[in-house]
Amino acid sequence: MVTRINLALQGGGAHGAFTWGVLDRLLDEEEIEVAGISGTSAGALNGAAYKAGWVRGGREGARDTLNALWARMGAVSDMRLPAWMTPAATAFQSLFTPAAADVARAMAFSPPKLAADMMKGITSPYTYGPFYQNPLEPVVRQFDYDSVCAQEGPRLFICATNVRTGKVRIFTRREISTESILASACLPTLFQAVEIDDPATGRREAYWDGGYSGNPALFPLFDPELPDDVVIVNINPLERDEIPMTPQQIENRMNEISFNSSLLRELRAIAFVQRLLERHQVPQGTMKHVLVHMIADDAMMRDLSVVTKSLPNPILLGQLKVAGRQAADQFLTAHRDQIGQASSMDLTSLLN
Repeated sequence: MVTRINLALQGGGAHGAFTWGVLDRLLDEEEIEVAGISGTSAGALNGAAYKAGWVRGGREGARDTLNALWARMGAVSDMRLPAWMTPAATAFQSLFTPAAADVARAMAFSPPKLAADMMKGITSPYTYGPFYQNPLEPVVRQFDYDSVCAQEGPRLFICATNVRTGKVRIFTRREISTESILASACLPTLFQAVEIDDPATGRREAYWDGGYSGNPALFPLFDPELPDDVVIVNINPLERDEIPMTPQQIENRMNEISFNSSLLRELRAIAFVQRLLERHQVPQGTMKHVLVHMIADDAMMRDLSVVTKSLPNPILLGQLKVAGRQAADQFLTAHRDQIGQASSMDLTSLLN
């Protein structure tokens, strides 16, 4: 019997390779069908690759397209610097083959990182003039958008943040394009805002990373035509026991809190609706009873940092993929029977 699920894919730069591993493992399960995908930033890239590949070639097509995406990502040297400044970063990355945590610590004090930090205080993405190029554009432009936007296959929702209003915008079906995916992954300290026509306002709007308003946005997955189960692939640790003290630690924790806040708000709303339904305070069928699951490896992600999100080191990407496969395998072993029956996530404990 086929079990249908939705996927909610969080953003986190190069750490999105963890989600690549999760998806790779889920593709092994022929009795699990992905009906809907909501993705932000790296989650948007993963979702587009999954759908494009699935439409063209089923499970193996999705696997091949995800592999090709992350091969292209591994060729991006440093997302914080314009192309003419990246050779040093490329040479630096090639020296490393240790564990992910060791790579993260070394990168935090690498010459490219220190150069980028120095420039961040005195420049913006608009400083580079004709030298500016979004390093993700060549990666994203290679998607087959006829497949990404196709009616068949899982429904895909891409989240971005309107700079003017601060509100979330969801792109779906024919609205999904190179520009909308770049908008979803547009960190304003790294990239120039992406401008896209908005038929709702009749004006051309600027967009930043979707993580500020939905990381990922869960509400598109509440459509009655989609299944009840939402599997969140989380790549930003929800908790850290240690108080951050160094500039790098403080920046890192601020980044994690910022990009988890929208997710926690939506989970609170889901928990509230669940309580109403369980207490029969609203008629059955008037609100969707969402079953929430999460695949994560907080222990590994706590060993990484905001630095490794912008440095897609191929070795680290490979380690993250392996970790994602392992985390998905552990989830399936522990909770496979709960899919379609009950939430495997204790929202009360998480949110209190």
